[in-house]
Amino acid sequence: MAGTSLIGKAYPAFEYEVGKEKIAEYARAIGEQERVYFDRGAARDAGFRDVVAPPMFAVVYSAGALTHALFDHELGVDFARLVHGAQEFDWDEPVCCGDVISTVASVDDIAEKAGNGFFTLGSVSTNQEGAGVVRGTWTHIVRGT
Repeated sequence: MAGTSLIGKAYPAFEYEVGKEKIAEYARAIGEQERVYFDRGAARDAGFRDVVAPPMFAVVYSAGALTHALFDHELGVDFARLVHGAQEFDWDEPVCCGDVISTVASVDDIAEKAGNGFFTLGSVSTNQEGAGVVRGTWTHIVRGT
């Protein structure tokens, strides 16, 4: 397991341009039916700039940044033993169609408990205006042998 010297390591930003159809696909996949996720008029009538993404769409535009960390050979995550532990989000500005989201990931913590490795990654996502859209905490567990 990687040592705690990697805590604080940051990875290159990952950029994701949010498309109207991707929002609609995601909304349908999670069973959303609110018109703000599909219709520009309904979204603008509700006070959004454009079709708005459901909050958990954060997983879609953050994934590329997290991949930088999870595939870092220095971190040494064993994918054969990897399980999802937890994820937490703190949202700010809503993400809308046309936004270009930049996400940076970092290693927030590395620990071992009961023979299992715990890798906690942080992510910060901002839009093209530099406004924060979401901060995430992602916990990955690598099961012991």
